[in-house]
Amino acid sequence: MKIIPAIDIIDGKCVRLTQGDYAQKKEYADDPVAVARRFESAGIQRLHVVDLEGAKASKLVNEGTLRNITTHTELKVDFGGGIKSDKAIEMAFEAGAHQITAGSIAVKNPELVSTWIARYGAEKIILGADVKDEKIAINGWQEDSGLDLFNFLSEYVKQNVQYCICTDVSKDGLLQGPAFELYQKIMDQFPDLKLIASGGVSNMDDLHRLNEMGVYGTIVGKAYYEGRISLEELASF
Repeated sequence: MKIIPAIDIIDGKCVRLTQGDYAQKKEYADDPVAVARRFESAGIQRLHVVDLEGAKASKLVNEGTLRNITTHTELKVDFGGGIKSDKAIEMAFEAGAHQITAGSIAVKNPELVSTWIARYGAEKIILGADVKDEKIAINGWQEDSGLDLFNFLSEYVKQNVQYCICTDVSKDGLLQGPAFELYQKIMDQFPDLKLIASGGVSNMDDLHRLNEMGVYGTIVGKAYYEGRISLEELASF
């Protein structure tokens, strides 16, 4: 299983939200590049970067921070938040993103995302499935689209999308454990999809259980920043 640390950005700073609530924001002292370099020095190879301002504003905001991370590390960065147009995705790739996470736009404008899959390759587009009660949440988790998760995934699996980051919003930031049952259900229905679990990881036991389930990767955020899981533990895993 791939361990993928997360860096969420507001005002060029590392932050964490609780259940996607911008009012429940906690800033961390280190700048994103310093954090990314620390992950890289521990032997971690991948990084999940989210432009939270971009997600809220529906446009790319922290492209400069992405560029700084990819310039100063060799990490493979998947980047999301505010990727809503051809210009935005071009900017993100030019800034060094290895993959792009298509979240709200994959719900609101599937035709555009289909053109990205054709242009950049299905392996370059990660489907972002943010979920509340098995319904897709969009626009920084502020809006319930009413779209069923499994119907949503099915449409993109047909287009050979290979990767999906699934976040259960009810679990995110609470450090109370991931949505194990939901992830098992997804893997049972879409066995070839490379599922990346996101949200709720609180300790190493959670990571071991996800690994035993067979998820492709797991994003680790708040548990690391709050000292529940050490960098050494992530690296050894």
